[in-house]
Amino acid sequence: MKHRPASATFFVDRRPLIGIMPLPPLEDLIACPHCDTLHIDAPVPPGSIARCKRCGVVLFAPRKQALTQLLSLSIAGVILLVAAISFPFIDIDAMGFENQTSVLNAVTAFSEGRGVPLAVAVALFIIVLPMVRLLALIYAIGPLVTGHRPRRGAHVAFAMTEQLRPWAMAEIFMVGVSVALVKIVGLATVTIGPAFWAFVVLVIITLFNDRVMSRLSIWKALEREGAV
Repeated sequence: MKHRPASATFFVDRRPLIGIMPLPPLEDLIACPHCDTLHIDAPVPPGSIARCKRCGVVLFAPRKQALTQLLSLSIAGVILLVAAISFPFIDIDAMGFENQTSVLNAVTAFSEGRGVPLAVAVALFIIVLPMVRLLALIYAIGPLVTGHRPRRGAHVAFAMTEQLRPWAMAEIFMVGVSVALVKIVGLATVTIGPAFWAFVVLVIITLFNDRVMSRLSIWKALEREGAV
């Protein structure tokens, strides 16, 4: 699926040519997902990087086994997220009083009265949306890795991963937790649980996935296999 804006300027050597020469056929053009500049869709050899001529955003960065690595990391992310919500997150011991909590306990702690909207928001942004995004990515690219035709709705699933990217906030949650731990570490004995480290690795995997993912390459692969 190629992103085609309603209106855009075609650039060659950074100089607009509209009015001087006609545009190539639309099926031979791709649009930068950041600034909507149109470029001619040309093959990019593995190991090379194609960038937008206007803003410098990476358009294509094909690598051998890139989809396999992306799928493996996504599956690992699902496993880590399940572990992060299943095991203890932190254990706090203050003046003989010990309290062990998990991510689910943090959500249910606000599940009464006026705290219900906060509980829903925490559950959505920290657990549900990251899980849905990982599963949608696995659903979209899994058959491509195994050499099969994409499943029905694969393009919708991959589009969902892009739409949910700003709303999956596991990394924001970890930043907030880290700041809180720094403030209370002098007041109590804090023991980090396995869920904390699972979340740390999950955040690293998510950031790495978003950095190395060649989105236009995946769209072209889905289109080539008839999913778009």
